Amino acid sequence: MAMEAMIYNYTTELNMFGVEEKANTPEARRKRRRSKPSMNEEELETKRMTHIAVERNRRRQMNDYLAVLRSLMPPSYSQRGDQASIVGGAINFVKELEHLLQLSTFPQLYTRSSSSNSCITANVAVERRSDIEVTMMEGHASIKILAKKNSKQLLKLVAGFQSLCLNILHLSITTVDQSVLYSFSVKVEDECQLSSVNEIATKIQEMIGRIQQESTSLA
Repeated sequence: MAMEAMIYNYTTELNMFGVEEKANTPEARRKRRRSKPSMNEEELETKRMTHIAVERNRRRQMNDYLAVLRSLMPPSYSQRGDQASIVGGAINFVKELEHLLQLSTFPQLYTRSSSSNSCITANVAVERRSDIEVTMMEGHASIKILAKKNSKQLLKLVAGFQSLCLNILHLSITTVDQSVLYSFSVKVEDECQLSSVNEIATKIQEMIGRIQQESTSLA
C-alpha cells in the first residue's frame, strides 16, 4: 500500500505541473531527437544559401572591376579575357606609364657621354642612333625604329623580336611619305641574352640591315 501511495502521489504531482507520464516514453524521446536535427539542417541550409549569395556577389564585383581595368588599357595589353591576362596586362601597362612618366618628368637627369650615344641614369638607360632609339628601365624597353617602307618588314621585325626574347606589349606605326616609324613597347624576358640598350640597338640595327638587304636582292 505504501508503494502504491508513493506512485499515486508522484503521478499526481506530475499532473499538477502539466507533465504527462507519456512524455518520458521511448516514442516521445524519439520524437524529440528527430525534431532537433531538423532545426540544425535548416540553419545549415540558411548558411549555405548566404555563402552562395556572398560568393556570387564577390564574383560579380570582381568581373566588373576586371572589365573596367581592361577598358583602361590598349587592347594589345590584354588580348585574352581571362583574369590572369588582364591583371598581367595591367601590371605591364602601369610599368610602361611609369617608364614614360619618368622620361618626360626628369629629362634633365640624363648625362650624355662624349664617346657614346648612350644616356644613363640610376634607373633609365637610353641609346640613340640615327634610325633607332632604345630606352630601357627595370626590364621594360621602348624601341623606336625609323625605316623605309618595305613589304613584310613589320612581320620580320616581330619575328626577330621574338627570337631575341623581347615580348611585344604594344605597337604603334606612323608613316610619312616613304618612311615608317615603328614604336614598340617590349618586356625584356629573363631568357634574353641582351643586357644593355647598346646591345639591343645593335641587334635591331643588324636586323633592319638584313631585312633591307633581302628586299634589295629580291627586287
